[in-house]
Amino acid sequence: MNETIDAGSTLKLYSARWVLPMSSGAIESGAVVVGGSRIVAVGGRTELAARFPEAVERDFQEAVILPGLVNCHSHLELTVMRGFLEREECDFKAWLQKLTKARLERMTPDDIRVSAAWGAVEAARAGVTCVADASDGAASSVAALREVGLRATVYQELFGPDARLAREQLEKLREKISSLREQETALVRVGVSPHAPYTVSGALLELATDYALGEDLPMMMHAAESRDESLFVGEGRGAFAENLARRGIEWHAPGVSTIQYLAARGLLAARPLLAHCVTVDDADIHTIKEAGASVAHCPKSNAKLGHGHAPFASFVANHLAVGLGSDSVASNNACDLLEEARFALLLARAVGRVERSGDEQGDARQLTAEDVLRVATVGGANALGLRGQTGALAEGLQADLVVVSLAGAHQQPVYDPSAALVFSSSARDVLLTLVAGREIYKDGRVTTVDEERLRARLSEIREKLASI
Repeated sequence: MNETIDAGSTLKLYSARWVLPMSSGAIESGAVVVGGSRIVAVGGRTELAARFPEAVERDFQEAVILPGLVNCHSHLELTVMRGFLEREECDFKAWLQKLTKARLERMTPDDIRVSAAWGAVEAARAGVTCVADASDGAASSVAALREVGLRATVYQELFGPDARLAREQLEKLREKISSLREQETALVRVGVSPHAPYTVSGALLELATDYALGEDLPMMMHAAESRDESLFVGEGRGAFAENLARRGIEWHAPGVSTIQYLAARGLLAARPLLAHCVTVDDADIHTIKEAGASVAHCPKSNAKLGHGHAPFASFVANHLAVGLGSDSVASNNACDLLEEARFALLLARAVGRVERSGDEQGDARQLTAEDVLRVATVGGANALGLRGQTGALAEGLQADLVVVSLAGAHQQPVYDPSAALVFSSSARDVLLTLVAGREIYKDGRVTTVDEERLRARLSEIREKLASI
């Protein structure tokens, strides 16, 4: 038996007009053979049908098969807050305060699980097979992701801006992680996320980094997200500094950028996933690359909250490990990685020229649909430390794949499948989502959960939040 075929598994052959392996060129009239949780073969449909006559075929015809999309930054527990914070979006501090009040005062642990599960359902319907989820209620997110069947890293968020309480906060984190690790599976793993420079003291950042390194825990952090954050770290003023002062918490601004501050505190030694990176310069990009850290690029959320645009073209030109993230639907309104890819590419081209570190000037307009699809798949997998496991269609990799219809009036005619996906398609065109060979979304429904029950519970939670 071929070593990539799981013992006792039934072979399935998925075929379509196009296959985009991302690890090699597009295949017209292509197919992917899956055995158990793994990919057995990728190639032309005629060839594979002859090689594996026993395989059960499903032909999607005018469609494209590609690796599952990787969402490198989400907050699934906030899914119930879609549209809830629209009036506060011009004031990030007020936005955070209302979100926190709703989360802490109105939502039960089961409410959080339901909200996270609905977010995972939306992801599965959108062809997302893997998420990096930051959660204050990580146990609820782990339960939800296991229930729906996505691959995930769930980062337990850590808060604590008062350095005097750093060791106490670390002990609480240890207890949470110890419990969470008992819930890990082959698909869902646990990490740690110091929330942001303005919510976690420097002392706690150092303790959390040492802990993550000692326990081999992946780390994620919101970094360089906004002008308010830059003022806080660089000059010790602005809304975040004023908030700490009112609470009697001392803050001595280091007078550098967020990335250089994190480097000085040793956090980059953990090779963290850095979400946003809007206010970074060339030196910061070089520091991120040298540290082996990665970036979750969230263009729609950055724009919607008025934080500006991250230098996505520079990330690509300088060969950073970068993936796409939706952020929460409280700040984006949709978990649609195809739409995120389109927005990322169009915004980068609109901004124009880009500096490469230590190289000649480049042109962001040269970024292609294939480039951004690579970021949304194999790039995201690499950013999450999953290189060689998922993110591409190749023999021996995990069978995480998505089938997207190209038959719509809004997509025809198709000359280039990558361009059709990025410029003409959306989550609504997804036909099938596989995670580790399991069909978790097919025939218009998620197969693993009762969607109607979740929808009803979501409405109940909405009624509680609406009264705030």
